[in-house]
Amino acid sequence: MIHQYINNGFYIVLDVNSGSVHVVDKITYDMIALIVENHLEWADKDCIQTALMKDAMFAKEKVAVEEFHEILEEILTLRESGQLFSEDIYEKSMEAFQNRQTVVKALCLHIAHDCNLKCRYCFAEEGEYHGRRALMSFEVGKKALDFLVVNSGSRVNLEVDFFGGEPLMNWQVVKDLVAYGRSLEEPHHKKFRFTLTTNGVLLDQDILDFVNQEMANVVLSIDGRKSVHDKMRPLAGGQGSYDLVLPKFQKVARSRNQTNYYVRGTFTHFNKDFAADVCHLADLGFEQISIEPVVAPENEDYALTKDDIPELLAEYDKLAVELIRRHKEGKGVNFFHFMIDLEGGPCVYKRLSGCGSGTEYLAVTPWGDFYPCHQFVGQDKFLMGNVDEGIVNTDIREAFRSCNVYAKEKCRDCFAKFYCSGGCAANAYNFQGSIQGTYDLGCELQRKRVECAIMIKAALADADT
Repeated sequence: MIHQYINNGFYIVLDVNSGSVHVVDKITYDMIALIVENHLEWADKDCIQTALMKDAMFAKEKVAVEEFHEILEEILTLRESGQLFSEDIYEKSMEAFQNRQTVVKALCLHIAHDCNLKCRYCFAEEGEYHGRRALMSFEVGKKALDFLVVNSGSRVNLEVDFFGGEPLMNWQVVKDLVAYGRSLEEPHHKKFRFTLTTNGVLLDQDILDFVNQEMANVVLSIDGRKSVHDKMRPLAGGQGSYDLVLPKFQKVARSRNQTNYYVRGTFTHFNKDFAADVCHLADLGFEQISIEPVVAPENEDYALTKDDIPELLAEYDKLAVELIRRHKEGKGVNFFHFMIDLEGGPCVYKRLSGCGSGTEYLAVTPWGDFYPCHQFVGQDKFLMGNVDEGIVNTDIREAFRSCNVYAKEKCRDCFAKFYCSGGCAANAYNFQGSIQGTYDLGCELQRKRVECAIMIKAALADADT
């Protein structure tokens, strides 16, 4: 499978199955396009040459014969080396992959189903998750960590995210669970990697000191410009929260030397010019930034719709060019949706199956129920078990185990499938009623983000030569 596109003056050819990226000139770009159009990917040299020479674009008077043959030889060399027109070698192994023995690697602990903000777009309904307000007890959290250790097999590194609601509303239990997790490490040959996700309202120096000592990563919720943030993320009394949390977040970023954290925002229909929010956060000194599209029913006034897509795609292009400029000026930032590893990256099976929700990753409610991930919490259909009994509903686990890019009809022929891994199961379910479906608006944006990410790599490589 070949994907070709032009972005910011770069002619880019992506060989999907091998992951090879080629930045070429227009003639080479057009030649590859004609080969694909005429289904000549694996034809012999003479057949390809004859077909191409019939096209007016490659008539002798348009392209020099010597240049034509040189380019064709380069294309054929790439083909023989498996970097162009490569075959899909992964689909055949999917049955074995689906039947693999999985282990639990990560838990999302809903330490607090309560929140001190009233974010308009919150999928958890102000931290309640379609249910009652509650705080996780130490005993429930302790059982969750025990479950993780027992069900992690031989895996050493384990992930635990303290989530909410707002986890700082149950801070003592967070601290106690970190201490308990550390006590399990040596006797069980495990290593816990803790993450805290917070809105920052209750953040103070004592908490920051503990976070910097124990948390491998911190996620800080801020949407960008003051007007944007305050519109969607007010305090319980209706006042904006931007002025309260911004200086705290800046302090966090500085104290962690601009690493092992990121500020995470959400853009909506009200700020489709989200590039301005990314730049705003960068200008405030943040170097690790994520601004993500809201996912919401179309009847919400802040929801993104298909009519917004052209504007959003153009905005991603605009942002990509701006981030290149900043990088060249020595003011580079990491924008998470443009981060891509073309040399290594996730293993093949991770590329095929995604985040591991429902199998390798589980969410735990304050009262100890297991769900496939935080976005399914409160939906009885996806209740998998609890910390006392373990996984009881194995059918849910099996359904998620079979969720991969080959099981989704729209993913099979999509060039971005090995980068998004089929997208978010929760979004697919909420919009199409099946975890094997897709969230079409999200797919459009994801494809653009992949294109921009690859283009940025090309632009920065070009600048270094």
